[in-house]
Amino acid sequence: MLLVTAAQMQELDQRTIKEFGIPGLILMENAGRGIFELICRHFAARLHQGVTILVGPGNNGGDGFVIARHLNQEGVKVELLILAPGEKFRGDALTNYNIVKKLGLHITECLDSDSLSTMSETIEKSGLIVDAIFGTGLVREVTGRFARCIEMANASPAPIVAVDIPSGLSTDTGRPLGTAIRADLTGTMALAKLGLVLHPGTEYVGELHIVEIGIPDTAVAEADIKTELFDERTFRSILRPRPSIGHKGTFGHLLILAGSRGKTGAAALVARGALRAGAGLVTVGCPTDVQPVLAQKLTEPMTEDLPETKSGTVSGKAIPIIKTLLERKKALAIGPGLGLNEETQHVVRLLLETAPIPMIADADALTALGTDHSPVARAKQPRILTPHPGEMAHLLGCTIAEVQHDRMAAALSLAHSSKAIVVLKGAGTVVAAPDGRVALNSSGNSGMGSGGMGDVLTGIIGGFLAQGYDAWDVARLSVFVHGHASDQLAKVKGNWGYLASEVADWMPHLWTS
Repeated sequence: MLLVTAAQMQELDQRTIKEFGIPGLILMENAGRGIFELICRHFAARLHQGVTILVGPGNNGGDGFVIARHLNQEGVKVELLILAPGEKFRGDALTNYNIVKKLGLHITECLDSDSLSTMSETIEKSGLIVDAIFGTGLVREVTGRFARCIEMANASPAPIVAVDIPSGLSTDTGRPLGTAIRADLTGTMALAKLGLVLHPGTEYVGELHIVEIGIPDTAVAEADIKTELFDERTFRSILRPRPSIGHKGTFGHLLILAGSRGKTGAAALVARGALRAGAGLVTVGCPTDVQPVLAQKLTEPMTEDLPETKSGTVSGKAIPIIKTLLERKKALAIGPGLGLNEETQHVVRLLLETAPIPMIADADALTALGTDHSPVARAKQPRILTPHPGEMAHLLGCTIAEVQHDRMAAALSLAHSSKAIVVLKGAGTVVAAPDGRVALNSSGNSGMGSGGMGDVLTGIIGGFLAQGYDAWDVARLSVFVHGHASDQLAKVKGNWGYLASEVADWMPHLWTS
C-alpha cells in the first residue's frame, strides 16, 4: 500500500484536474459517495438515530455536504453543524453547500463556543458522527471552537467516521496538532496518508479504508512514490514457493557470529529464527568457552569455537578462521550477545567492510560501528542494519528523543550515510533504503516488548538472506513476518507474556495460512 504526504496528494489532485481533465467536482462527489457507502456498510444499524456531520471551511467540508445529500436521499435524518460562515466556502465546496441548502437540509452555523454549546445534546444523541472539519492541508494547531467541537465529538458515545483524515491529525507525522478526532473508521481518499499509519496517528484512525475517487493510475505511477505500508498482501507477493525437489543446500547456509560469556541465549535465538525462516543450514561461530554451552542448547545448527579475549568475547585471532568459515556461506549475521571488547569491535568493523557475502548487523555490532559508517558504505555486498531507537541515537550521534520525533528521517539518514538497508525497530518499524525508499511495517504488538525478540528478527533476516532474497525484500519481509507471527501468537497465548522463542516457533504457520 503506497503512502503519500499532504504535498504529494495535493499534486496528484491538481494533475488529475488540470492534465487529465477530471473536474474537482467529480472527485468531491466520488469522495463523498465513497464515505456514504462505507457508512452504510459499517453503521447501517445506527442510521435510524440520525447522523451529525461536522463541517469545516475547506474541501473536506465539501465532502461532508456530499455525504449529507446521499444520506438524506436514503431518508436518514441529517444535522449539518457548520463551523465556518457560508461565505467562507469556495469552489466545489461552495457548489455542494448551495445544493444542501436548496434541498432544505438542517444546517446550524456554530461560529463561537457559545453557539457550539447549544449543539452538545445533538452531538451526544447522534447515532453517528461524521468528521469533515479539516483535511490533509491542516498544519496549524487546532484552537477555539474547532478544538471544542473535536472534544465534544470525542466525548460522545456515538461512533465517528473521519473523512480522509481525523481532524487535527498531522498528515505527514501522525501527531495531533493540539487535539484530534479519535475516529472509529477513517475513509481516506485515493491513497493512504503517512500520518494514518505513523505512531501515534494509528491511535486516532480506527479502521482504515481507501476510497477510490478517480485519480488515474498513470498519475500515481508517474509520481514515483517511495513510501509504502508493508502488509500481508505485499508479504504474499514477495514470499517465494519452496521447490519440491529442494534440499538443505538449496536454501542457503547462514553463518552467525554471536554470543559471549553469559550471553549464549542471544546466539541461540538468532539460530532459531534463521531456521524457522527456512535457512537450509546454520553455523554459529562463538568464543571457545561458550561453544560447549551452545552445542548443548542447539540441536539443528552447527557450532564453531573461535579464539577468545580474556573477557570471553571473540578475539582478533579469530579473523583467519572466520574468513575460512565464510567460504560457501550465503549470508552472515553478526552482533547479538557478541560483547563490547575493543578487540571484538575491531573484528566487527573489519567484517562489516570486507565480508564477501550479504550481512545483517545488530546489537553489539552496531555499537562497534558507531558514528563512522564508512566501513559499511565501502562494503561490496548488501548490508542490513537493525538498530532500536537507542542504538540509532548512538549511530547518528543524537538523542533518542530526536530519533523518535521523526523516525523516518532518522532511518533515511543512516541509510544514506551507510549505503545500507536500515531497519529502525519499535512501534511501526521503519525500513529505509539508500535510494530513498521507505516501508512502514503493519504487523506487531506491544507483547513483543521483551528480551530476545530482536535476536529472533536478526535470525529471520539472516535466514532469508541465505536463501538468496534481495536485501530490500529481506528487510521488509522479515520485519512483517516477525510481527505477524507475534500477532497470531497473541491470539492464542494472550496479549503479552509469550516468549521470543515461541514467536520463532510459530513462523511455520505463516507459510501456508
